[in-house]
Amino acid sequence: MSFASEAELEEALSAPSPALLDALRTTPGDILVLGAAGKMGPTLARMARRAVDALGRRDRVIAASRFSSAKAEQSLRAAGIETIKCNLLDRAAVTALPDAPNVIFMAGQKFGTRDAPSSTWAMNVVLPSIAAERYETSRIVAFSTGNVYALSPVRDGGSREGDAPAPVGEYAMSCLGRERVFEDAAARRETQVAIVRLNYAVDLRYGVLVDIASRVLRGDPVDLRMGHVNVIWQGDANDWALRCLAHASATRPFIVNVTGRETLAVREIAALFGAMFGRAPIFTGAEAPDALLSNATLAHSLFGPPSVSTATLLEWVASWLLAGHPLLGKPTHFEERTGAF
Repeated sequence: MSFASEAELEEALSAPSPALLDALRTTPGDILVLGAAGKMGPTLARMARRAVDALGRRDRVIAASRFSSAKAEQSLRAAGIETIKCNLLDRAAVTALPDAPNVIFMAGQKFGTRDAPSSTWAMNVVLPSIAAERYETSRIVAFSTGNVYALSPVRDGGSREGDAPAPVGEYAMSCLGRERVFEDAAARRETQVAIVRLNYAVDLRYGVLVDIASRVLRGDPVDLRMGHVNVIWQGDANDWALRCLAHASATRPFIVNVTGRETLAVREIAALFGAMFGRAPIFTGAEAPDALLSNATLAHSLFGPPSVSTATLLEWVASWLLAGHPLLGKPTHFEERTGAF
């Protein structure tokens, strides 16, 4: 299978599973996506809309964001999603947003932290505090990242949810701050919270696999400093995050790592892309014995295996690039080991 257009790709990325429909039956009501204009937000919002429609319900799906791109906002509206332009750092603007029993919190900032750390802390800690206060009676699924963990030995298979956080760099520290804000809401105000520690989602227009494949195709060196990674199809990440609404809990939030089954070697991925492209990859740097890795055993026990295998993802990425389809131009910088983004 390959995708002939972005429309086909987004259709696949937003297709709800039967298990998601079952989960949403237990969490009725409107769904509000805060920070819906990022890389994942549009397809997650479309998946929520398609799921609600499949259930025959009239619940609203609302996307709130600054919407710097009019095209992105129009696309969501065309899919039956209500949009609201909102500066989520503006407490009055957030207060004016509609009530919703189900909230997906996706707002945040990563890149630019090195040059403007205060902006990252505001986006990743102050903004969540405003949202957590406004939606204290809602179920909240808050996106986080595997960056809250320390680099772990490759042989150990990745960090687990019960491991103590040990963030490296200001971005990762601010992400832990975001988690702590929602933990406080669960403990102090009994808000039902689920925290999704994601790394790394793959949409054929961006993601770790796209970064590696693009370098191989261009003949640029592939950096091996972060020699191992985890990935997951973004459609599965969207699906699992929405299913986490049914697991949100008060007092202590439900926390889950969301990623694929395998620990993937960057060198081997590059070699596979090289075989597909008919060119030998060039490497720089050397693999360290540790990497930013997450163990997703809990997620797989709850949600089942990812619906798209790594082998299929590799084939899809290669086909997408060879066809010259659009990319988002947003590299992940997965090779960064010091947390400076």
